[in-house]
Amino acid sequence: MNTKVTIAGVEFKNPVMTASGTFGSGMEYGEFVDLNQLGAVVTKGVANVPWPGNPTPRVAETYGGMLNAIGLQNPGIDVFVERDIPFLKQYDTKIIVNVCGKTVEDYLAVVEKLGDYPVDMLEINVSCPNVKEGAIAFGQKADCLYDITSQIKKKAKQPVIMKLSPNVTDITEMAKAAEAAGADAISLINTLTGMKIDIHKRCFALANKTGGMSGPAIKPVAVRMVYQASHAVKIPVIGMGGIANAEDAIEFMLAGATAVAVGAMNFVNPYTTVEVVRGIEEYMQKYNVQDINELIGAVE
Repeated sequence: MNTKVTIAGVEFKNPVMTASGTFGSGMEYGEFVDLNQLGAVVTKGVANVPWPGNPTPRVAETYGGMLNAIGLQNPGIDVFVERDIPFLKQYDTKIIVNVCGKTVEDYLAVVEKLGDYPVDMLEINVSCPNVKEGAIAFGQKADCLYDITSQIKKKAKQPVIMKLSPNVTDITEMAKAAEAAGADAISLINTLTGMKIDIHKRCFALANKTGGMSGPAIKPVAVRMVYQASHAVKIPVIGMGGIANAEDAIEFMLAGATAVAVGAMNFVNPYTTVEVVRGIEEYMQKYNVQDINELIGAVE
């Protein structure tokens, strides 16, 4: 029974990875999760300099999910390469580094530095506000997405995954722009923009007013977008958005995802990722699926 999948020449022992921002770099989860069992660990966003993040409160629970406005707090690339990469290299899992920035130059600085380190792929978070475009996210305009993707591809030594925002009119337009600019893969969806108001205090639940919604409630939207994107481009798609168990993961793969990422559910149950890995294997045995690649995009 084969559970291996390949994305841009990188082979993963199984299609299950962590979603950026929900797993740190694996250190916090090490006592719960055997990282050797995962296809890949996708790190929290890394910027060229330390980011303090947004003021608190910055997390709120919602029906079937959560809102977060962490603001991509991170210690910066220098701390990351000294502390996090050596930690992850202890394990037999692929390393995918999520990269964030406020200008194209910010992204390029991180991408170029990572070229000298043993990481397998880069995932570019284009949901960051582009300070030169009036804080519109890099991933919300097709021409802007094309520009940043093509510039990163010129500098990157590792394969590049563009992580797409769902907060757009047409996800296929964004997928095609990333592919045309040379992206090796795309991942989606990032969080949906949401809001929560405390009726007793008559104030916003998040200091930032709005936040990114994740969790099981967004899964039907995510499955639809993964299906549309995977049929619009030829490059591999990594699907995410509300995956809570193996059934959810398989649904994404049938829609067209080559791999899947578990996000918000890591906070609910830190064992979710390994349970999804086991559940996929059980599904394959039950339905006599010899090669997991048979499932990718099997539903037309």
